[in-house]
Amino acid sequence: QVQLVESGGGSVQAGGSLRLSCAGSGRTFSSYAMGWFRQAPGNEREFVAAINRSGGAPYYTDSVKGRFTISRDNAKNTIYLQMNSLKPEDTAVYYCAAARSIATFGNGYWGQGTQVTVSS
Repeated sequence: QVQLVESGGGSVQAGGSLRLSCAGSGRTFSSYAMGWFRQAPGNEREFVAAINRSGGAPYYTDSVKGRFTISRDNAKNTIYLQMNSLKPEDTAVYYCAAARSIATFGNGYWGQGTQVTVSS
């Protein structure tokens, strides 16, 4: 089992940057694919980015490509989401998730979320 705790959320103006972190527990952290998802008020939770177990093959939803970067440090049991050029439409609660594969996040482990608010 993996427990995940997100941090780094906050309020920024449009064009600003934030870096989210997600710390995982357990000795098997490196055996999980990791991802970031977000949910805005009134919307369904949506995929943002994912990364495989070794830190390769990052994958992004189109709306964040070129602005967000996902990375992981398995020695620290932590993944990151560097968010640049933030837009008001990026406002949401951001969740990290762990799963045995990128295709199975729905059945994986989830953190409690961290709020990101971008003002215009």
